[in-house]
Amino acid sequence: MITALDPVRWFHEFGRPPRILGLDVARGLAILGMAGAHIGETEPFDWFDPSTWTDLVHGRSSILFAVLAGISIALMTGRSALPERERIPGIRLNLIGRGAVIFVIGLALEMLNTPIAVILTLYGLLYVAVIPFLRWRPWQLLTGAAVLALLGPALLAFLNAVMLNPYGSGIGFVLYGTYPITVWMSLVLAGMALGRLRVERMRTAAVALGVGFALVVVGYGLGGVGHAAGLASDVGNGSSGTEVSSGSSIVDPGFVDMGTAPTGWEAYPQALAETDPLRAVLTAVFAVDPHSGGTAEILGSGGFALVVIALCLLLSTPLRWALLPLGALGSMPLSAYSAHVLSIMLVGGPGSFFTSNTFWAATAIALLLLTTLWSMFFGRGPLERLVGRRATAMASVPRS
Repeated sequence: MITALDPVRWFHEFGRPPRILGLDVARGLAILGMAGAHIGETEPFDWFDPSTWTDLVHGRSSILFAVLAGISIALMTGRSALPERERIPGIRLNLIGRGAVIFVIGLALEMLNTPIAVILTLYGLLYVAVIPFLRWRPWQLLTGAAVLALLGPALLAFLNAVMLNPYGSGIGFVLYGTYPITVWMSLVLAGMALGRLRVERMRTAAVALGVGFALVVVGYGLGGVGHAAGLASDVGNGSSGTEVSSGSSIVDPGFVDMGTAPTGWEAYPQALAETDPLRAVLTAVFAVDPHSGGTAEILGSGGFALVVIALCLLLSTPLRWALLPLGALGSMPLSAYSAHVLSIMLVGGPGSFFTSNTFWAATAIALLLLTTLWSMFFGRGPLERLVGRRATAMASVPRS
């Protein structure tokens, strides 16, 4: 273990096994990407104009974070070996405690009243939602991820249409908001499968790189077909520069004031025709825009996440010294994400909205510097310590 106040030793030992530096680097990129999605000024993506490539941060950064969360869950519950049955009760309590603290931190960040669609509340839920899958083998996890990715968006869109856009705090949070559970559970399960497949091996990274490229081609190709057929979702392409908290799913419902219009079974045929279940299902399949929640987005952006993770794993050994600051940032993602959200409130004030590439750059530099110094002198991030302690306390046997 690295001793506090020992920076020379830190340079030599940080990111060494059993820690996987490439995963920390990928998390660092995800944090910087989400910061860009929140406050950056970007132009619609164009392959032939490198100045627009910053638009890639929209949607893909949070999806990268989700896949990495799945890998982390696999690593903390046994790595390549399935957890023994006798360990499951303690692991369940640990994950519940971890998820509860992350959920509360997410609520606190939402109370800052920034325009950011804070992802931590959903992440807290995901730590609980994965409990039934802890002993699934990699092929089972991949099958579950594929089923959710291929069928989940279409099923949700169909149900939303035939039930005439149902609304409620529960389904708005879990099913039809900015972060639909079908999208994020599929990504987390895929990440868990990768974590069970000895993700630290270069061979695994090389295979993930190839699979990622294939998914990018399939997903964005599917989205291109959807755009050509006029089945693009109603959300923007991410160029607005922020992932706002109002939600942007293709099946995002809202309260509809029926007034004096006919309701119930009498008006159902006409209302059903207006929601057009068939078109809703097709749109859900072909939707590829950031946070659209479509199958094409899950495949394309999920594949993009695999490519980024694989490249970080492959490059973390030859470029170790250069990547240490990114690794330090990625070693404390909860603290860094929370500091970023807090900085937006402090600079702009509660309820403010602004975009600035200068502030994005300043945020990136500050996060890289502060997390490197913190890791060097104190080790784990402050919120990571809090979550770890609460999770351990939750899983510990009460003293008589």
